[in-house]
Amino acid sequence: MLKKAYSLLAIIYMTSIFSGYTQGNVPVIAAKLTADSITIGDQFELEVTIDKSLVQVVEFPIFKDNKIGDLIEILSESGLDTLAKDGEAIKLQKKYLLTIFDEGNYSIGRFPMLFADSNAVDTVWSKESMFINVATFEIDTTKQTIHDIKLPMDAPLKFGEVRWYIIWGCLGALLIGLLILYIVRRRANRSLSGKIKELIPPHIIAMLALEELKNKKIWQSSNHKLYYTALIDILREYVEGRYGVHAMEMTSEEIIIALKDKELSAKNIDELKDLLSISDLVKFAKVLPEADQNEGNYDRVYYFVEHTKKIEMEVINKDKEEDE
Repeated sequence: MLKKAYSLLAIIYMTSIFSGYTQGNVPVIAAKLTADSITIGDQFELEVTIDKSLVQVVEFPIFKDNKIGDLIEILSESGLDTLAKDGEAIKLQKKYLLTIFDEGNYSIGRFPMLFADSNAVDTVWSKESMFINVATFEIDTTKQTIHDIKLPMDAPLKFGEVRWYIIWGCLGALLIGLLILYIVRRRANRSLSGKIKELIPPHIIAMLALEELKNKKIWQSSNHKLYYTALIDILREYVEGRYGVHAMEMTSEEIIIALKDKELSAKNIDELKDLLSISDLVKFAKVLPEADQNEGNYDRVYYFVEHTKKIEMEVINKDKEEDE
């Protein structure tokens, strides 16, 4: 029915202080309900009063899940109020607000209180048991007409309720449309305005990047790893643009395998394999090439691009017409 939580050491300590306590003089507990009959869901109070000496120690019970028994619910409880005080005697009161949601007759029983003296801890009870009757609502079916449950009323839809949904929906549709247009134009090599972009040949991009790398003079600052990383990245980007393989995402061995069925001579394949191998040694094995090797490898990348670049047919035809 209820759970008691007590600090026995504290109580015994406090009671041992008051040597003037007279054994056999126990507190008097009185408990009563403000109603003996209620309707389901009504609220009522349980009033508890304690007559005791100032030196006597008592402890109220703690109710599990805020319930007395299984069905009586405790909605709230008041603090401990002092009703009267006369010399060493004091009268205290505490109230509980209760309710029940099940029909029936209920016995709450007597109200318990923990009490401690200098020798022992015991429980004292109120003198009389408490009872309450819970009744349901009486419905006269001869006078009351039973109707079907009404459906919710239809409220008119206002623009303000959907305004932001419409705005965000339009913005989302616009962004999706622009994204689709961008992808289509990108695949067709056009800008968003529809104009055809001028493609820069891979070998021109590589030559410009090589010139920029040369001007930075990275290896001259003894940063060989950064130099060879940049040099071989230029070579990889060129191979990717020239032959359509994903060279930037491949290992050196995967690049060579992917280029075997391309328009490359065995000499060019060997040259590329050697350049990739040197770069791997510098980046991962911490090999430090000499100054002439750094310049020589730069020239090898340059001439590899120059020897393997794709010559556009329009340029060839134009040169033939000028010769004629």
